[in-house]
Amino acid sequence: MTGRPAREQIWDYPLEALREALINAVCHRDYTIPSNTDVRIYDDRLIVWSPGGLPFGITMEDLYKPHSSVLRNKGIGGIFYDMGWIEQWGSGIDKMRNTCTKAGIPEPQFEEYQGFRVIFRKDVYTEEYLRDLGLNERQIKEAMYVKEKGKITNKEYQELTGVSRQMATIELADMVEKQILVRV
Repeated sequence: MTGRPAREQIWDYPLEALREALINAVCHRDYTIPSNTDVRIYDDRLIVWSPGGLPFGITMEDLYKPHSSVLRNKGIGGIFYDMGWIEQWGSGIDKMRNTCTKAGIPEPQFEEYQGFRVIFRKDVYTEEYLRDLGLNERQIKEAMYVKEKGKITNKEYQELTGVSRQMATIELADMVEKQILVRV
C-alpha cells in the first residue's frame, strides 16, 4: 500500500527501454523478409525480435560505442521522429542499456539470430543465464551465495568450493570479466 488511491504499477522491465527496443525493431527491420516483428515474454526474460540483421556497415561491436545510425526505413523513422518517439538518431541502444542499469536489472543483450533480437532479463543471477555465460557449477553456486549474502572473498570462495587460491582467483576474475561480480 502506498497511501495513494490507485495502485502503483511496478514493471519488471523499464518501459522506456522496452519502447526503444520496439521502435528500433520497427524502424530497422528488413521489410523484404515476410515475417513479423515478435515480442516473447518468459518467466525470466523478454525478447524483442525483428527480421533482418544489422544494417550494412554496422557490427555488433559498434553497438557498444558511439556509432552512426543507419536507418533502413527512412519513412517510418521520419514519422517516429516527428511524433517525438525518436529523440536523437543512434541513441536507442545506449538508452536501453542505461535505463536497465538504472532500474537495477542487467543490460539487455543484443544478438544477431535469424534476424536481430534484444533480450531483457529480470535477474542476472538465474542459473540458466549463468550457464549461458559459460560459468561452471562452482561459479553458479557461488553467484547464488553472493545473491543471498551480498559479497564473497577469495578465501570464502576457496572454503565453499574446496579449490586452491589460484583457482579461486581465476574463477572469480572470470566472473568479474563477465560482469557477474564487481571487484571491490
